[in-house]
Amino acid sequence: MKNWISVLAVGVTVAMAGTPAANAQYSEGGRLTVGGYGEVAFSRNFYSDHVYRYSNASAHAGESHNRFDIPHAVVYLGYDFGKGWSMQTEIEFEHLGTGTEVEKEYEEAGEWENEVERGGEVELEQFWLQKTFLPQLSVRMGHLVVPVGGLNNRHEPLNFFTVYRPEGEFTILPSTWHDTGISIWGKAGSWRYEAMIVSGLDAMLFTRDNFIKNGAHTPFPFQVANKPGLAARIDKSFAFGLDLGLSGYYGETFGNTFPNEAAAASYIKDATGTLVVAAFDFRYVGRALIVRGNADYGQLSDAKAISKYKSSKGAASGAPYSDTPVGDKAIAAGIEAGYDLFSFIPVKDKEQRLYLFARYEYYNPYIAESGQGTYPFTEKKRLAAGFNWCPIPEIAVKAEYSCRFLSDGYNPEPSVNVGIAYMGFFKH
Repeated sequence: MKNWISVLAVGVTVAMAGTPAANAQYSEGGRLTVGGYGEVAFSRNFYSDHVYRYSNASAHAGESHNRFDIPHAVVYLGYDFGKGWSMQTEIEFEHLGTGTEVEKEYEEAGEWENEVERGGEVELEQFWLQKTFLPQLSVRMGHLVVPVGGLNNRHEPLNFFTVYRPEGEFTILPSTWHDTGISIWGKAGSWRYEAMIVSGLDAMLFTRDNFIKNGAHTPFPFQVANKPGLAARIDKSFAFGLDLGLSGYYGETFGNTFPNEAAAASYIKDATGTLVVAAFDFRYVGRALIVRGNADYGQLSDAKAISKYKSSKGAASGAPYSDTPVGDKAIAAGIEAGYDLFSFIPVKDKEQRLYLFARYEYYNPYIAESGQGTYPFTEKKRLAAGFNWCPIPEIAVKAEYSCRFLSDGYNPEPSVNVGIAYMGFFKH
């Protein structure tokens, strides 16, 4: 526990105060808050979606495919009971799916899988009660957003220019990261802090293509909490429009599953799967210019041993685990900037905005430990450029051209994405 307390202090993050609903602090009794956000998107992808597009790149050059999607549709509901007590819920519908979904597993030679997830693609992302003692001190208990990384701290669609969520952080971290536990948070002037203990991640669900992303999604009707995790964040806001954030996570991840069986093999007996995540994010909002960026780094101990063990306990045994390898490190970094053309072009409606933007990011979810297999196609760079038209502050029409660049020998992956998104919070 001593180590956890020290890492909790180091892992603290800095950025904006998070999502308006997630960090709502009510001051009056009897106030109902309703809100939500949603996205609809169309993609024309000028690259193959074949399972062997990387292992046999030349055979799948020039292929393409189209997709319609509703990535997220979310409803918030909050209530202030008075005397410092409040509650918040968030229900998210992803990709219009519920119950059972069919997936083609690219990490498993294209095998088709029928997957039943807890709640399907309908998730309770927040469900908590909070007691506020002072502006500097609130205690929150229940199912919480884990605000590690810029995307998890501000995951609503009007907080990024791209049609889909920023690809690097979305690839290597759970998004939206939510877990059950207890949080202490507060604000003092231009500073905000948050520290939490949650049920933790499961290393048996980590993968080559997504690092720890799937580790927060339990396939069981309960949260396993054999190895709790610690998360923290600290944010600093400046008067001239700059927000800075630092965040982090620490916890053991091996053995945080069900059943909690002892591993007899000598190569895995002492493995802990200790995970450390450190993240920095920033946002600048000026009169016409918005700039956002992030840098995220994750390191997992015993990755080679865990990968071997997962392979022996995965899909072949019928267990709800991933049998693909996981690297011992992952990285994601990105920056985007948008300029409002209406700031110098006269328009009748002063609320309208038309941002021209560009975004660049680099990420790699699988940086292998010595002795592990190598997969050069996991290292990617992505460049996107387009516009966001906001006819009113709560709605954005988005369009972009993007291209994903891989290592030599692999085909680039260009696409055109178009979407519309809304985000609103209402109080009664």
